[in-house]
Amino acid sequence: FHLVKRHFLPPECAFIVHVPTSVRTGDSSNDPITFNTNLMGYPDRPGWLRYIQRTSHSDGVLYGSPTAEHVGKATIIEITAYNRRTFETARHNLVINIMSTEEYPLPYQAEFFIKNMNVEEMLASEVLGDFLGAVKNVWQPERLNAINITSALDRGGRVPLPINNLKEGVYVMVGADVQFSSCLREVENPHNQLRCSQEMEPVISCDKKFRAQFDIDWCKINLVDITKVVMIHSNRPDPGTGVLPDIGEYNPPSESLKSRDFFADFLITLAVPSAVAMVLFTILGYSMCCRREGVDKRNMQTPDIQLVHHSSIQKSTKELRSMSKNREISWPLSTLPVFSQSGEVVPPIHPDNYETTSMPLMQTQM
Repeated sequence: FHLVKRHFLPPECAFIVHVPTSVRTGDSSNDPITFNTNLMGYPDRPGWLRYIQRTSHSDGVLYGSPTAEHVGKATIIEITAYNRRTFETARHNLVINIMSTEEYPLPYQAEFFIKNMNVEEMLASEVLGDFLGAVKNVWQPERLNAINITSALDRGGRVPLPINNLKEGVYVMVGADVQFSSCLREVENPHNQLRCSQEMEPVISCDKKFRAQFDIDWCKINLVDITKVVMIHSNRPDPGTGVLPDIGEYNPPSESLKSRDFFADFLITLAVPSAVAMVLFTILGYSMCCRREGVDKRNMQTPDIQLVHHSSIQKSTKELRSMSKNREISWPLSTLPVFSQSGEVVPPIHPDNYETTSMPLMQTQM
């Protein structure tokens, strides 16, 4: 595939390279192709460089913004293309040289959040050019450049639902060499700050210059004047080589260690739970076996008239049961058929020696 081999760019400036899916084999002109990018000799890209490719039929885009600490370092990116139909592969090296210049960084920087764009849409040269043109028309600077472009997902945003053509959103930071215009400052007035706190859109006079193509969330605009930013340089300790010095073999202090008797610990661990269990079993056995009232104590606390009544009921029950056992009767007539076809008397269902004590009392009575 065709790709520019060498790029020169200053720090604090957006770097964008489109990786076209132009690897074509055979008669097919729409093969699915995916790309893999990594720093030469490493499995991943540098921290400041990102890559995105939505589908295997869309172009890939390398983008990022190097910092001053990357100046003078040649960055070689290996780009490997995979043809998913023919399994053909191709590799290309992209060399990025970061040079120092006095024109960068630009002192006044403004970050916009565009809600109706995805990052790969914003990275298109014509779209980014239209946005910078709109900003230049509002800001009126002599020099204006895109400093950084970041997807809202990389800032903790959520993936939008696949309805109503919702977009992820993209942050675009631009830098200029003149003070912020009055239009950009309008978002800082108390009235617009109050509307933002109530999740209402602020009133910005120059919003109509962007609204035709870019839906900007003015509540998330961030204006930075780096000439007033206090730089804090922290003295980090020297990490060293990461190799421990050679001090010979390690000798563990075995002679200074004293032996310890664990028998007392074993007794405490075993005896204490056992004693607690015995106390609980003793209390439970006493409450269940030694605290019972008994029949005699119950009868002593029961009134005599209640005992006589209970005794008479028991005697009557026994007498009725004995009488029902001695009677020899058949089933009630209501359980027998009224007429028979032969005219003969139907014999009892049960024989004479049938045990009727198991019958209910009301059923055996005439």
